[in-house]
Amino acid sequence: MFIKRNFRWIAGGFLLTYFSSFGQTFFVSASVAQWQAIFDLSHGEFGRLYMLATLASAICLPVVGRLVDVMPEHRMILVVIPALACATLMAAYAPSITVLTIAIFLLRLLGQGMLTHIALTATGRWFDQQRGRAVSLVVLGHQGGEATLPLLFASLTSSYDFRIAWVAGAAALLLIGLPLSCWAYLRPRTPEHHDESEKAYKSRTRNWTRAEVLRDPLFWVLLTGVLAPPFIGTTIFYHQNYLTEINAWPSETYALSLTVMAITTVAFALLCGMLIDRFRAVKILPFFLLPLAATCFVLAGGGPPAKLFVVMVLLGISYGCSSTLLGAIWPEVYGAAHLGSIRSVIVSAMVFATAAGPGLTGTLIDRGVSLPTQLQWAGLYCLISSVIVATASRQLQKRHRTCSIPS
Repeated sequence: MFIKRNFRWIAGGFLLTYFSSFGQTFFVSASVAQWQAIFDLSHGEFGRLYMLATLASAICLPVVGRLVDVMPEHRMILVVIPALACATLMAAYAPSITVLTIAIFLLRLLGQGMLTHIALTATGRWFDQQRGRAVSLVVLGHQGGEATLPLLFASLTSSYDFRIAWVAGAAALLLIGLPLSCWAYLRPRTPEHHDESEKAYKSRTRNWTRAEVLRDPLFWVLLTGVLAPPFIGTTIFYHQNYLTEINAWPSETYALSLTVMAITTVAFALLCGMLIDRFRAVKILPFFLLPLAATCFVLAGGGPPAKLFVVMVLLGISYGCSSTLLGAIWPEVYGAAHLGSIRSVIVSAMVFATAAGPGLTGTLIDRGVSLPTQLQWAGLYCLISSVIVATASRQLQKRHRTCSIPS
């Protein structure tokens, strides 16, 4: 019944997160080997190029992302998706390193950044009572992309050329993503309040401005945990070829393990949405980094090909919980009135983390620090950050109980 009543908005958000895949690391990294061969780049050199392009997109996101607060979502889509399609064509036929860098910058800004930003900002603003469920369904577009697009890309690349696969992506954006998502978001949704206790709860959530959020110490504490999944997840997917090589894992096993991860992610995204609607997102915060810590430690240890499935199950749990949680936590903590401006800063920071991952780890690999060693450090960071975020969670709950004046 919930999906039937809200199909157009859930479907629109799903489409946006699905097509954001063209700017996500798991998709872009599928062409790294070809670009390295064409432009004669090492792991570290391409990692720094990727980092530069992604950092530039992170700098632009707070400026571009705040437009979601002042421009209707469907008009934003009319600009962003065609521009993203142009970026995919640039990535396919880049004649120089400079053009390739610009293409990756646009892919990261418009795909990973803006399409996801539009989807989660609109969903967070349009849903109150069942926000966790709505976000958990919308973010499944990410998993849908991870489960289908690498296989389609690999099929087109093996049958034709990697450039044809990018051209097919541009066509899909223009012929499927653009018209359907515009139709879905053409009519905004009005939040409903069916439960008086829920309405009273929402009335105590003050609508913070972006300037107030940036002055809130707890915001920066939360970022220590929020930035871990994009940094570590991007690192793992970016170095997928390196990891399979040092562990002698067959490429077929890796591709199959991605499907296992996608299924696990879907299950735990939906589960986390239910838990958020029942207990609130702020109470889930202390636990969401623990599966990621386990992922790092297990992956760092290497092992037989079967161990890869254990890694992907743990990573799927982490991805499912964090994707839903991080879509629901911000309107719960800071209100929905200025959500576009607030999330643009958060998305910018997360994109920055995805930029730092390949650049930093690739450089360390070039200098003799193995990726398994780096993953051990990352796992330890997740454990420490979990303690810090748990403290912040208690402070947020205390602050919410004492706040009774709506803005």
